[in-house]
Amino acid sequence: MPLLKYEQIADDLRTRIANGEFGPGDLLPSGRDLAEQWRVSRATVVKAYDVLRNDGLVVAHQGSGFTVVETPIARPAGGRRAGTTRLSGGAPYRRLGAPDRTAPPAHVADALGLKPGEEALRRARLVLLDDGAPHSLVTAWFPLPVADAAPRLSMKGPITEGTTHYVRRQTGRSPAEGVDITTVRLATDEEARFLGVEQPTAVAVVLHTALDQNRKALVCEEGVTASHVFEQIDKYVMQ
Repeated sequence: MPLLKYEQIADDLRTRIANGEFGPGDLLPSGRDLAEQWRVSRATVVKAYDVLRNDGLVVAHQGSGFTVVETPIARPAGGRRAGTTRLSGGAPYRRLGAPDRTAPPAHVADALGLKPGEEALRRARLVLLDDGAPHSLVTAWFPLPVADAAPRLSMKGPITEGTTHYVRRQTGRSPAEGVDITTVRLATDEEARFLGVEQPTAVAVVLHTALDQNRKALVCEEGVTASHVFEQIDKYVMQ
């Protein structure tokens, strides 16, 4: 399905930010300039900026316009239902180490459809609470065909536009279905160290797998959250 005009504008700005034309804190083109450039109404440009703001990519400043965020945000694993945004569930985070290629644990390999011993690209981050304390340790695993097509995944720095948009731009593949499995177990010593808790401690583990339209895995994320900060709320209609 062709993108609507405001989606095209949002994608163009996202690409320009990703390519370094606009860096953290930089002022983005005004609504008037974009409306003239794309020959659309100001309302269409506002919708484009709303998309980027909900993605946590830009910040609005009264009287001066929009700037690129200075502190990128990320979400804990799971909860990626259609209609949710990175801004609504996102928080500051810290990248842990450099991405590397290694064989994932058996349950992750199974979720990705990999053979035993087959490698995937691993990226780890620590999602933080408002006070800077650890909230969730998230390890993302990408199949090598995805990693090879999206080389920035192998770089240490953050991907400001978000990995989902970046992978879509590079591969043409988008998430069509998500599978979240939540379990409870004791933390490993390494997990306890990153989460700043004493052993033994219980953790909630969310295994999130994003599948494309052909039901092939794009990524598998394992999020580990200490029990004292884990909360899951579901709101739904009852009949």
